[in-house]
Amino acid sequence: MAERKLLVLFGSQTGTAQDTAERIGREAKRRHFQCRVEALDSYDVANLINELLVVFVCATTGQGDPPDNMKMFWRFLFRKNLPPGSLCQLDYAVLGLGDSSYPKFNFVAKKLHKRVLQLGGNPLLPVALGDDQHDLGPDAVVDPWLLALWDKILALYPFAPGLEIISPDVCLPPKYTLHYLAEDSPHPDGGLLQPTAPRAVPSELHPFPAQMVSNQRVTAESHFQDVRLIEFDVTGSGITFSAGDVVMIQPQNCPEDVQQFCQLLRLDPDRRFVLKPTEPGASLPALLPQPCTIRHLVTHYLDISCVPRRSFFELLSYFSTNELEREKLQEFSSAQGQEELYSYCNRPRRTTLEALWDFPHTTCAIPPEYLLDLIPRIRPRAFSIASSMLAHPDRIQILMAVVRYKTRLSKPRRGLCSTWLASLNPEQGDVRVPLWVKKGGLKFPAAPDTPVIMIGPGTGVAPFRAAIQERVAQGRRGNCLFFGCRQKSKDFYCQAEWEELVTKGFLKLFTAFSRDQEEKVYVQHRIQENRRLVWELLSSGSAHIYLAGNGKMMPAAVAEPLQSVLQLEGGLSPSEAEEHLAALERSQRFQSETWS
Repeated sequence: MAERKLLVLFGSQTGTAQDTAERIGREAKRRHFQCRVEALDSYDVANLINELLVVFVCATTGQGDPPDNMKMFWRFLFRKNLPPGSLCQLDYAVLGLGDSSYPKFNFVAKKLHKRVLQLGGNPLLPVALGDDQHDLGPDAVVDPWLLALWDKILALYPFAPGLEIISPDVCLPPKYTLHYLAEDSPHPDGGLLQPTAPRAVPSELHPFPAQMVSNQRVTAESHFQDVRLIEFDVTGSGITFSAGDVVMIQPQNCPEDVQQFCQLLRLDPDRRFVLKPTEPGASLPALLPQPCTIRHLVTHYLDISCVPRRSFFELLSYFSTNELEREKLQEFSSAQGQEELYSYCNRPRRTTLEALWDFPHTTCAIPPEYLLDLIPRIRPRAFSIASSMLAHPDRIQILMAVVRYKTRLSKPRRGLCSTWLASLNPEQGDVRVPLWVKKGGLKFPAAPDTPVIMIGPGTGVAPFRAAIQERVAQGRRGNCLFFGCRQKSKDFYCQAEWEELVTKGFLKLFTAFSRDQEEKVYVQHRIQENRRLVWELLSSGSAHIYLAGNGKMMPAAVAEPLQSVLQLEGGLSPSEAEEHLAALERSQRFQSETWS
């Protein structure tokens, strides 16, 4: 009988694809499969030719890009020299997670499905296209697709005689067992984030503990939004970057939340433990020290402020000793209860910690070894670097809006990373922040005389500040910036810096202050008004155009005035203008980086 082995590979940016991949892993274990769940980039892709059964779960990010943890896999898979039949022994299925409000909806999943088919793979099902925009989220597609997938897989790999699906009433074992150390066992020396001896370039597994040098509010005190310009010292880290790159910051939970969590679960924050994998050969969480304290686990690892997913309530229901609470948890984890779960969790952005408050009988019964199955790890946050090494050697600056908003819950919602960073005060001692740098999506032209048109409303101006500083340091003119904000007196970031560069002839600046007059004025209006200049730079100067900022709607809002420039100044028809803009995008003369 064929060996019942399944491999689930995921590409995940925000954690949804990983959560879904782990769900498939659990369903596989209930069906007695040997199952591995791995991020695409930690899997040795050369082994794919030996695999018989693989499920791919992948998200699509931004403008149709693969998530960071599958980029190497993606490059390998699309190599021209891979022989057409190299995956002919592979039965596979692709589950995509996307958002249909973006033009390239589930682009990565569709392309992956097609490529594996080209290489000889045998698809068990058509590609599944999960959609965030659906009232019930991606599960509306995922649930029925998984039922169909298991039918197909069990037809190929039937149960051994006497075996059947492990009942949903049985709780699967945890990924790790947790062993408390005796109170008097020796302590390893020192703190956990000490600057270490120089090693390889900082990365997610080895972040650099950068010193925060300054943390300055750049919006008026009366302005509704708190925006910071924060500077870090990265001397001795080996970090190098150029304009358009991104700094990744690993945030942590605030002490009050950590204390509350430990009280709710009746955990002693100072207890020390070691983890052992339940399955032989499985690896331990790379970012946790061994031994580790409960306080370190909760502060630096468990994302207790994230909005919990369906899988959280499903696992929680197994520990419930209270009938009312158990019924509610089971409802939240059922397909029928997804609308109710959405209005309980997602709409008001209720956190994991707040949800645990609502189920007190269950919460105090959670076995500590299940914590790592129950709560995902804290993910690093990405910020566009807002400075150039040529202007500020050994420094990294970011322009960060502090995330704070109201929902129907009485307590305002706060962004984990921005709230933590805003709370740090470098004037009160040595403040360290774990960080590393990644290549960003924006690439600026190497040729010294190529002009650049930059469109950066709000904090979208951050990467352009880096680019302008870099280009000015190299003596390059031809810098044109369209900047938009609400009011000149309240949120005109870096005003003095821009005005000085305008005076020196290094910068052409066009500003739109939307609330400073009766009718709202945005950057797209300024592009329209200056269409002759934009056309001249594009047609005779071979200018590159860059767009950065917040929001799904922005690329479309800016594409419109650019198309009208091409029509009114360049004499193109609407369809020619659209095609011309698409051609600029293909040749990387029009690049955008947006975030939601």
